Parts: sequence; structure tokens; C-alpha cells
Amino acid sequence: MSPELFKKRTKAYALKIMRFTDGLPSSRATNVIAGQLLRSGTSVGANYRAACRAKSPADFISKMGTVEEECDESIFWMELLEESGKSKDAAVSELKKEGSEILAMVVASINTARIRRNNPQSAIRNPQ
Repeated sequence: MSPELFKKRTKAYALKIMRFTDGLPSSRATNVIAGQLLRSGTSVGANYRAACRAKSPADFISKMGTVEEECDESIFWMELLEESGKSKDAAVSELKKEGSEILAMVVASINTARIRRNNPQSAIRNPQ
């Protein structure tokens, strides 16, 4: 997936997270978890955009590590909402699926970048 398409996908993920958290019922626990989910879910796209402007391979890997952490964290908050019964909506399952797909692509990108950094002559190349 091209960087531009992935930027759009992570931005769409953030927008879905925003809509989802706005629709959650209000309670003390739900409000706290929704706030955490909102922060981590929206930062996936923001941090990916920062990674696209990395100054070096090491900087890219570091920034993508942040994307990985934020994406995994957002999945955690959704699991808590689902397992606590605070959200039985099918939307949480779809968001978790999307988050897992994004996370897998981020991890693959990090692994590719590490291979390239350690072996600049590697045959592995992502089309730009």
C-alpha cells in the first residue's frame, strides 16, 4: 500500500474512532476509556504522517514504533469496552478488525525497514 493510501486509511480509522466514542453511553468508566481510545486511535494517523517525514531509516523505524504502540493501545481499549459490556455494538468489532489490519501492516513495514537498514543491498523493496 502506498504511503498516501495508508495516510488516508489511518485518517479514516481516526474518524471512525471519533464517531464511535461519541456514540458510547456516558458513565465514569466509559468516559475514561473513551478518552483513552480517542487519544490513541487518532494518534495512529498523526504519527504515521510524522513517520512519512522521517529524516533517516532509524528515525522512520522509531516513529513507526510509536504508530505500532498507539494502534495496539487502541485495540486494548476497544477490548475493554467490549469485554466489560460497555459496548456490544458491531462497530467495535469492525474497528478492532481495522486496527488489527493496520497494526499488521505497520509491523511488516518496520520489519522491512529494519532489513533494509541492516542490509542495504537486500532484494526486498517496497514500491514508492
